[in-house]
Parts: sequence; structure tokens; C-alpha cells
Amino acid sequence: MNLSDCFLFCPAEFWGDIAKDFFWKTKHTGQFLDYNFDVTKGEIFVKFMEGASTNICYNLLDRNVHEKKLGDKVAFFWEGNEPGDELTVTYRELLQRVCQFANVLKSQGDEKRRRVSIYMPMVVELVVAMLACVRIGAVHSIVVIAGFSAESLCERIMDSQCSLLITADGFYRGDKLINLKLLADEALQKCKDKGFPVERCIMLKHLSKEAEDILGSQSPPAKRSCPDLQVPWNPEVDSCWHSLLRGVSDECEPEWCESEDPLFILYTSGSTGKPKGVLHTVSGYMLYAATTFKLVFDHQSDDVYWCTADIGWITGHSYITYGPLANGVSSVLFEGLPTYPDVSRMWEIVDKYHVTKFYTAPTAIRMLMKFGSEPVQKYKRESLKVLGTVGEPINPEAWQWYYNVVGEKRCPIVDTFWQTETGGHVLTPLPAATPMKPGSATFPFFGVVPAILNESGEELEGPSEGYLVFKQPWPGVMRTVYGNHQRFETTYFKKFPGYYVTGDGCRRDKDGYYWITGRIDDMLNVSGHLLSTAEVESALVEHKSVAEAAVVGRPHPVKGESLYCFVTLTEGVTYNGSLEAQLKKQVREKIGAIATPDYIQNAPGLPKTRSGKIMRRVLRKIACDERDLGDISTLADSSVVEQLFQNRCCTAV
Repeated sequence: MNLSDCFLFCPAEFWGDIAKDFFWKTKHTGQFLDYNFDVTKGEIFVKFMEGASTNICYNLLDRNVHEKKLGDKVAFFWEGNEPGDELTVTYRELLQRVCQFANVLKSQGDEKRRRVSIYMPMVVELVVAMLACVRIGAVHSIVVIAGFSAESLCERIMDSQCSLLITADGFYRGDKLINLKLLADEALQKCKDKGFPVERCIMLKHLSKEAEDILGSQSPPAKRSCPDLQVPWNPEVDSCWHSLLRGVSDECEPEWCESEDPLFILYTSGSTGKPKGVLHTVSGYMLYAATTFKLVFDHQSDDVYWCTADIGWITGHSYITYGPLANGVSSVLFEGLPTYPDVSRMWEIVDKYHVTKFYTAPTAIRMLMKFGSEPVQKYKRESLKVLGTVGEPINPEAWQWYYNVVGEKRCPIVDTFWQTETGGHVLTPLPAATPMKPGSATFPFFGVVPAILNESGEELEGPSEGYLVFKQPWPGVMRTVYGNHQRFETTYFKKFPGYYVTGDGCRRDKDGYYWITGRIDDMLNVSGHLLSTAEVESALVEHKSVAEAAVVGRPHPVKGESLYCFVTLTEGVTYNGSLEAQLKKQVREKIGAIATPDYIQNAPGLPKTRSGKIMRRVLRKIACDERDLGDISTLADSSVVEQLFQNRCCTAV
């Protein structure tokens, strides 16, 4: 019996032992874990450590500074968009800044359970704002990825009924200037027009030299300054972050919160394009983020850890902010792009800070693969010990390049599967403990009990393929969709009563390893045969000329669905009829004649979110020449969409 099986019988012992490493103002008094996953038996709910109370900020900062004596340890090495634009913040400094801003929030009338919307770039103040919210018991709602559209921001503010918006004047993404305050003001005007005026907005002067004048040594050099940035200002609504901090105490007592009090709301795209607000609560999320980080990345006290995600995604919540800080880790916080000012930027940063644990997305890996090994090998990377992937299944070819070139065959890869909804890793290897299989998320994390179901809801044993579900909760699982519990039950529990339904397909091999095959809606039915789009994509990427591929279905009058393939070529390769024929042949040989692509489109770029996920919903619209795309505000570069429409394939190849 493995530990996951053991958890079926002793969750209190397993997590209770872990809970001893944290501070609790009051101990739990009720049932340690109570839940219902079966919609036929009543309302779906999960309750963890009822009766206990704590404060996450206190556990992340106060205990590290005062009990563990880590006050002088670096919490964040901030690396700006421009090389040389940098800042170091210790745990003591971070605690002081969080307490100061928490006092500012209290003076503004924010209190327990009030919701605060954060719309900021990847700066230390973003972490400060998050932790200041949780220190006073406010809910940081939608740490929106800076650069979202005004309409997208408005929609999220209104859905979560936020009373305050925290933003910045602007930031650079590569060489592109983003006027963030202008977008924020547009969003606030839209909210007002729709009958929900937001009365207060706090703005950080990120690109203004005044920030340096006020904060002194706490502020990075003004290398990133943009004196020509036109910042709109409404004195009736707007306040300056730096001005509000003047004379404010850096001591603030934490608000003690109940275990199931709301912690944050994070929006994730639904299959219809309408975002849903995933709600996580205090105690369970804290324990799960901290424990998964500690074990999956084999945390050591001298680690320098770098997760390249945006904090606006769940990856940035769990594995930039909460998980690392709970373990007293020194982390790199990166504002820029992996290809700016050149394609070696990531490896330069690895060497600069002696990064030991590195966590990034398969999309970023495939993008860098296009430029070959030379940009990587310009730097030593000798400090690296563990590599990780997140965001989507990694194809074996990208896995091998990551392992052989980046890690030089000495760094284990933790290929982690999880979701915004799960709060942390649910399927993952443990470094140096789990034998690796390129492309497999391997086994469940401790206490996670997966199953594979067929269309009829029957559990499949042994080697099999079907729907990935989970049979019981773990501490960090979401509790509801904010303001819409019925949507929560319908989306995750209605299809197979008694199970949490991930929406992903999964294959289990003869050794018990789990392989994520992609979203169930990414399975294609071609002439009665179910095909995984991930499998077809992997076959295409095996060709040396293809850097990345995305496959979607297009309706076919005879076969039901046909395969429409988008391919991004490696640097210097030209798309032509000969290459097209080679790609068709490769897929046919790898999978079978039934999987031969009907359409192949040259795609210099793909529609991706900032976290690197390909938005296949948009690709399906392009394949069918449908212009009603729904919400595409999460796209990193929306201009690629029109280019793909112009390059559409009109006839099958």
C-alpha cells in the first residue's frame, strides 16, 4: 500500500503531522476533513480543519523572521525587464513593507472579507499587496495578469464585487510599453457605466523616478524610468502608493482567520470563454502549497528558486508566493520576457543568481528550442539541480531537449500536473525518487487518489485511457466558484457523481504511470476513432523542422471530424509542399492512417496566454472561419489571431 492509499484511511494523521510545522491561533475542534463529492447526496462541499484559526502572512513572514531567524535572508531577487535593473528584498524588509501597506489598507477602510483587485506587473509590490490583504483578512481577488484588457478587468472586478483596485502607472514587456493606469481607468469607467462604481484606486509609480526618491535604497535604480509616460489621474479616486506610505508604521497585528475563510479568488477561463472565479480558503491551501513545494522541488535551505510564471496565474500564487515563502526560500522574481533582450536571458539569470531549482512551461521550452543549443550553452548553469515543467503536458522531444541541453543530463525533471482548481500539484514525480518517463506526470502526490473512467462512468483498472477524475479531496482543492456554486457543481461533479472531474483525458500505462492526453474537449472523433490532439502534436513536433504544433478538430461531412494542424517552424525553415508531405507521412507512420492531417497551416505564432498555454478554443474558431472568438483578453499577443485567419487553409491537403 502506498502513501496515497494510506491517506484514504488516515487523513488526519498525515496532514495533522504536517500542520505541526505551522502556527495556529486556535486548534481545530471539529472533524479534520469533511466532504461530499456526490451531487446525488446533496450539496458539494469540502471542509478542512474546522475550528482552527491562523494567518498565512504570519506563517510566511513573522515566523521566518522571528522564530526561524531568517530576517536577513533574501526573500526575492527582483530582476527587471532591463538587464541590470534589479532589487534584493530580505524577509525582514518584506515583512516591514507588508505591514506598512496593510496599515494603509486598514486606513482606507479595507477589512476582513473585503475584496481587493490587484492589477500590477511582476514587481515586489505585487507580493506586498497580496500579503497585506491576507494579513488583515481581506480577500485578494483576481491578481490580474498585468496587460489584460480593460473589459476583462472590469468583468472580474464586478463579478467579485471589489471595493479597491491596486495598480501601477505602467511597465515594459520587452521593448513594448504598457500604460497600465490608462487600462485601469478604462476598466473603472466601464464598471461605473454598468452601475458598479469603484471609489478607490491606489497606483504604484513603477516607471517614475519619484518612487526612488521616496523609498531610497528600497527602490531599484531608475533605469526603467519613462518620463514621457502619460498617466491619467483622478484626485477623487486615485491615491499614490508611495505617498500613502509616508509616516505609516511598519508594525501591524495579523487578523486571525478561520480555516475555511476565503483567501483569494482567481479567475480561469471556462470552455465557453466566460471566466469563472475559483475560490481557495485559508488553512488547506496554505498546507498544500507549502508541502507540495517542499517535496516536489526537494527544498534545501541554500536553494535559489526561480518560477518563470506570472503571479496572476495559480502557478505564481502557489509556487512564487505562498509555497516558497512558507519554506523560507530565496526566489527570483522576473519582470521581463525570456527572449529579451536576447534568447539567452533566462540562462544569464540562472548563472547570475546561481539558481538551483528552475520551473517553467513547455511552451517556453519549445520556443527556446527553435534557437538551438548555442544560446543555452553560452552560460554554465552549473548551479541547477532540479528542473520543472508546468501548464500543459510536455511532449517527449521538448522533455529530452530540456533534460539533455539545459540540465546536461544531471537534473531530474518534475513534470507537474495540476490546475487552478487543485491549488497545487496532484500528479508529479519526486526528484531523484521517481524514475522518469519523458512526457509522463508519473504518480499522484501523497493523499491524492486518481481514477480513470470510461464514458459510462466505470472505473478502469490497469493500462487504460479515459477521463481523469479524483475520488476524494486534498487540503488545497477549490471550495466553490465565487458567487455561483451551481456552476461549481455542474462543471466538476455532475458528469460523474462521486468524483471531482478534471476535464482532462488521461492514459495509465502498464507500470502505473499517468500520461495527460489533454482536455477531453481536445479529443477528436475521426471516423469513429478517438484521437488525442496531444498525440498528433507530439508526432508533428518530432520532425526536426517543427518547433511547435497545435491540432484541433474541424467538422467533416463524412468522418465527423477532420484534423486541422497549425505548425510553427524552427528558425530559418521555409514551409513548402515537400515539408507538408513529410509531416503527413510522419503522423501516418507514428499513429496510423486514420490520424493523417486533413489541413496543415503554417503558423508563425500561436494564440497563447501569458502563462504559455495555447488557447485551442480560438484555434478551433480559426479552423472553421468563425470570427466570434469570445473573451481573448488573456492572450499575450492578440495580433497573431488575425494573421492566422489570413493564412487559413481553405482546402484539405
